[in-house]
Order: sequence, then C-alpha cells, then structure tokens
Amino acid sequence: MQSQDKLDQIFELQKKLNLKIGVDPTTMDQETRIQWLLNYTRAIGQELAELVDSIPWKWWAKYQKFDLQNARVEVIDLLHFLVSTAQLLGMSPEDLFEAYHKKHMVNVKRIDEGYHFKDENDCKHI
Repeated sequence: MQSQDKLDQIFELQKKLNLKIGVDPTTMDQETRIQWLLNYTRAIGQELAELVDSIPWKWWAKYQKFDLQNARVEVIDLLHFLVSTAQLLGMSPEDLFEAYHKKHMVNVKRIDEGYHFKDENDCKHI
C-alpha cells in the first residue's frame, strides 16, 4: 500500500469502512443513493458544528479555549464524509483531483479579476 498515492489510499480505506456498515454505491438504486447523500451531507454539517465548537468563536466568552487536537480530529471526520460523498457521486481519486484543480483555477481567476458578478457558466466545465 506504500507505493499508492495518498489520495488513492484514502479512497480505498473509506470504501472498506463504508462496506463494513453496508454502504456499497455499486449496488445502490437512485433512491438509496440520494438517501445516503443526504445522510452524508447532514453528517458534514454536524462535523462542521463540532469543528466550530473546538474554536473559541464567542469573542465575548473568556472561558473558551482553542482545542487544536479536537479541531484536527473534526477535519478528519469531515474528510471521511467528503470522500464517502465523492464515492457516492461516482468520483475516483483522479476525478476528485481533476475537479479540484479545475475549480481551483476558477477561484484563482475570480480573485485575480475581482469577483464582481456571478457567472453561472464558469464552473460548467468541472
């Protein structure tokens, strides 16, 4: 497994973990796939809330402390659900990397040119 790309390894590990709980995108009908996409989207929202709870976001509350260790764990939990979502959408590690790269270039262009208006077509190629 050492010679594999790290993103390939993450996708493989997540596939195995999901199979352990009975989530197999290759055997899902559309209704089940949509339900799992909703499950993962809700889980991502919850993990984001847990990440926020690790950061002293109440500027008026002096008792809060930054929990770096837990914040890192929450980022990994987010990655679990994001990879699972990508897999449900039929994306491979290569697909994810390519889409990330294309979207990154859109974001760079927006920053360089000033993001003055929403262009509905600037992400159609991704």
